[in-house]
Amino acid sequence: MSLSAEREATTSEAAAEISGRWSSLAKELLATRRVVIGLAIILGLIAMAWIGPMLSPWGFDERDFTAFRSPPTADHWFGTGNTGRDVFHMTMVGLQKSILIGLCAALFTTVIAALVGAFAGYYLGFTDRALMWVTDLFLVLPQFLILAILYPVLRDQGWLVFVLLLACLMWMVTAKMVRGMTISLKEREYVLAARYMGVSHGRIILRHILPNMSSLLIVDATINVSSAIILETALSYFGFGIQPPDVTLGSLIAEGSRQALAFPWTFWFCTGLLIVLVLAVNLVGDGLRDALDPHSKSRT
Repeated sequence: MSLSAEREATTSEAAAEISGRWSSLAKELLATRRVVIGLAIILGLIAMAWIGPMLSPWGFDERDFTAFRSPPTADHWFGTGNTGRDVFHMTMVGLQKSILIGLCAALFTTVIAALVGAFAGYYLGFTDRALMWVTDLFLVLPQFLILAILYPVLRDQGWLVFVLLLACLMWMVTAKMVRGMTISLKEREYVLAARYMGVSHGRIILRHILPNMSSLLIVDATINVSSAIILETALSYFGFGIQPPDVTLGSLIAEGSRQALAFPWTFWFCTGLLIVLVLAVNLVGDGLRDALDPHSKSRT
């Protein structure tokens, strides 16, 4: 058999193994009640976030000058805020942005952690020492101090820049776990065979090592969704979050907390949605962890 044929056979075998693993994982997840419940809640919240504004009789920037801080009514389902804006519409838009921030931050965090950890664990030596030095540096630096320094520069750059900043503060622990798994995986037979057949190091990392730790990365990404949403909420409370005209559940909670007792509808609706969203994501994350843990017997 030629070298190229052996390479193709090795790649096809690895792809078949990964495909079978995904099929088995899907069956495990469908048999896990908490995952089904969590996914149903998340899909319901996503539908509410994008369909709700279309059903609202009020626009995002519209103001009802006859109803300042009005409680929920037939015209304003969640009441109105300080300037007469419809709380329901703002809450749905904030839910949209919080979901996007959570998903994007989790994606960026997982990609950064996977690449840093995999390259450090595969190459070892100077590359490992340099990347782990940067990782340890990010771990010990005070995150709020970094945000306080960077915030005046980045506050007007848009929410995607804020998401990248969140990702830069969340990737370090996962990178260390990926590094440890890479050190173990690089000695497996299929990796040694690929190296023997002349496959490039980058291709080995991307095609043979990272796919075989996909379960860890998926669970970590799921957990990072809720972590990013909670972190954004905390930062918004201290004034380091998303800035107007964008709104998130965090910015709405920060604004509504100042008048939560006098006008509770400006605070409790967005807070309740945040709690439900985070709990649903955690249900999915716990279910994924149980499905991927060979010692777990829980299917509730």
